[in-house]
Amino acid sequence: MTGEKTVVHFLRHGEVHNPDGVLYGRLPGYRLSDRGEQQAKIVAEFLTGREVTHVGASPLQRAQQTAMPISAAFQLDVATDERLIEAGNRFEGLKVSVGDGALRSPKHWPKLWNPLRPSWGEPYLQIAHRMLGAAHRARAAAAGHEAVCVSHQLPIWTLRRFLEGKPMWHDPRRRQCSLASLTSLVFRGEELVRIAYVEPAGETDPKVTGA
Repeated sequence: MTGEKTVVHFLRHGEVHNPDGVLYGRLPGYRLSDRGEQQAKIVAEFLTGREVTHVGASPLQRAQQTAMPISAAFQLDVATDERLIEAGNRFEGLKVSVGDGALRSPKHWPKLWNPLRPSWGEPYLQIAHRMLGAAHRARAAAAGHEAVCVSHQLPIWTLRRFLEGKPMWHDPRRRQCSLASLTSLVFRGEELVRIAYVEPAGETDPKVTGA
């Protein structure tokens, strides 16, 4: 196997201040909670000593805030990448869980006709393809070193399942993508050779609303 080793870390943002339990999706104005800010600092400390040469982030506030301690630690600018944004969702702005609460209300049933696509939001395959594009952009930017891309739970989990050759439809309650966790793609040249996962800030509740 030839080629230099490059690692692209996909970091899920920290905990969000969301006292009303809204499925916030791409809505503006959702910032990190105090705990979320601390989680971001923990990840920055965890990465200390590594050769991080690129930091990218979704344009949403919670992702930009999560990226700040890392960009400061490595004295790098944050490259905003629209491809890292949260998945589109037709339930955005509601106090409802697609995996549970939505199923109880007949008014939402027309949105749920095809869970394999899914019919209530951005298609899984579209998410996977844009996230893969972000991964390769970061890999090229950090060639021979490491990159950190701050994104959201569903896009990161969809990319992982796509790369592992697994069906992209899934039970949201079974995602392995805790708040402030790192899903790391290890490349040799342009070839993906390994996927790793770690929770520097500890395991968090996978049912946190919004993602």
